[in-house]
Amino acid sequence: MVKYSEPALDRVFAALSDPTRRAILARLSEQQTASVSELAAPLPISLPAVMKHLDVLEGAGLVARHKTGRTVACRLTAAPMEDAMAWLTRYQRFWTESLDRLAALVEEKP
Repeated sequence: MVKYSEPALDRVFAALSDPTRRAILARLSEQQTASVSELAAPLPISLPAVMKHLDVLEGAGLVARHKTGRTVACRLTAAPMEDAMAWLTRYQRFWTESLDRLAALVEEKP
């Protein structure tokens, strides 16, 4: 049995598995930086819950936080997402080729 484990990639996919964290990332992709309060405003969860989600995102390297006075600003960091996309692209090529062969086979049948 082949065991494949890359802890950084595992953390990225674990972080992306939650819809609240994906919503936070989507919000950050629309603007350069946002405060924790701005990120929490549209979400139906408490501020401490948002902070826990940000901890997970920061642990995966997807978000960077910077504190200025009492305000914590967050920004999206793209490098871990690019690594995840590179990993997914390998499998996209496999499935595309497999489905293309299946389509060709089906089209040959009368």
